[in-house]
Amino acid sequence: MIERLLPDDVSCAATREETVPDGTLFPEEEALMARSVTKRRNDFATARACARRAMAGLGLPPVAVLHGHRGRPLWPEGIVGSLTHCHGYRAAALAREKDVLALGIDAEPHAPLPEGVRELVTLPAERERIGPQAEEGSGALHWDRILFSAKESVFKAWYPVTGLELDFLEADLTFGQENGTEEERAPVSAPVSARGAFAARLLLTDPALPTTLRGRWRIEEGVIATAVLVRPDWRTGEHY
Repeated sequence: MIERLLPDDVSCAATREETVPDGTLFPEEEALMARSVTKRRNDFATARACARRAMAGLGLPPVAVLHGHRGRPLWPEGIVGSLTHCHGYRAAALAREKDVLALGIDAEPHAPLPEGVRELVTLPAERERIGPQAEEGSGALHWDRILFSAKESVFKAWYPVTGLELDFLEADLTFGQENGTEEERAPVSAPVSARGAFAARLLLTDPALPTTLRGRWRIEEGVIATAVLVRPDWRTGEHY
C-alpha cells in the first residue's frame, strides 16, 4: 500500500505479519531491545525486516538500523527513509539523498482516535473542516485518524532535515484531490476504501523545507497509510 503513495525511485517494503523469525535482528539491534516487552520487540523487528527489503531494492547490503532522538531511524550515509508500524501493517520506505530530501510515512488503523486525543492533535480550523465529513454515518471515513496519520508523516519528513520538534498544532492540514498519474487515479480492483491528497501548512518554518508539505493518503483493508515526500530541488520544481 505504501508503494502506491510514493514514486518509483523510493524503495518500499511492507508486511501484515506481526512477528518475524528469530535471528532477524542484528546484534546491535538486539541490544536495543534487550529489555523491551514482546509487542515493542515485534514492532521493532518487523519494521527492520521491511527496512532490509527496502535496502535490497536500492541495491544496498543489509545493515542494522539503530535509532536516535525520538526514535528516529539512523540510515546508511546517503540514504533517507522512514518506518511505520501499527496493528496489522508494517512498512519501510527508503531513497537516495540525491533523489529525495525528506520522506515520511505512517500507518494507522482505520478507526476513530481515542477519546480526548482529537482535541490534542487538531486545530479548531481542522476540526471545523473535517466535522461535516465525520458526521456522515456508519460508513463515513474516520477523518480524525487520517489527519493524525498525515501529521505523523509530516513530522517524520520534517524532523530529520531540520532537527526541530514539530508539534501537532504547528501544522494546519487540508485535504484535496489526489495528484498522480491517470493510471493511479483510475479505479482499481484492490479493496481500496478511499484515497486522496493533503497539504500541511507549517506554522513553524525552516529554510531547509517548503512552508507547505504535500502528501497522499490511502485506506485498504482497515489500514490508513500516509506519505510525505520533498525533492532536493523543491525551490525550483515540484516537491512531490
